[in-house]
Amino acid sequence: MGHIFDSTDAQFYDAWFDRARKGHTFNLESDLLLRMLAAHKYDRILDIGCGTGRSLEPLLNQGFHLTGVDPSPPMLDLARVRLGDKVDLHRGVAEALPFEDNAFDHVILFTSLEFTERPAKAIEEACRVARNTVIIGAFNSHAPLNIIRRIKSFFVSTPFSHAHYFSIWELKKILYAIIGDVPLTWRTTLQLPWFTGSIAGFIEQQPLMERSPLGTTIVMKIKPVPKFRTRPMWLRVKQSRNYDQVSGFARIINKE
Repeated sequence: MGHIFDSTDAQFYDAWFDRARKGHTFNLESDLLLRMLAAHKYDRILDIGCGTGRSLEPLLNQGFHLTGVDPSPPMLDLARVRLGDKVDLHRGVAEALPFEDNAFDHVILFTSLEFTERPAKAIEEACRVARNTVIIGAFNSHAPLNIIRRIKSFFVSTPFSHAHYFSIWELKKILYAIIGDVPLTWRTTLQLPWFTGSIAGFIEQQPLMERSPLGTTIVMKIKPVPKFRTRPMWLRVKQSRNYDQVSGFARIINKE
């Protein structure tokens, strides 16, 4: 199940998002998420670990059918206040989602995989309920800003002290072990975390910058298309009035 946010954690998380919004961090992450998602009107989208609903805000009023799931009652309470009836909210854990196979067109795990106890199982469940794509947004363990965050967590306890940071290669390894060599693309954002403004934002969104493996946030898109290896199977039957033995196998004979 991993770390479940209590009331104090929920308030801290919401305040952290407010601070990110004041800069350009939130906008950069939201823009990259929307571009990678490439969803269409009326698509069904599930946000796993939706928290207080912040990550769902950029998806509102775009014609999507939105659903959120989170294990923390205090987080869901804040999400209900923020989102009202625009999102269908459920309590549940990422490793055992309360939904049918292929129930959604797209599934998002945005800064939530870090807090799961079994990340591989959470990704497996996301792929199970996703019809088209799975989007993972995760803190990059190789990013300078996240290295600083991890060092601070040894001295100051915050909800992020419980987070597990991932590298691009670690995520790929987990994914390929679960669902094989499926179509996969990734980008990163917040390459320049100490610079803000329109110029910094323009530089951040250049294709070459987004291919840097050192960006603070990884956004990875997976198409969980299963591949099956099949072979024809023969049925051996006894010879009868309606059948004719041919080379040890059988074929149906026209009765006329």
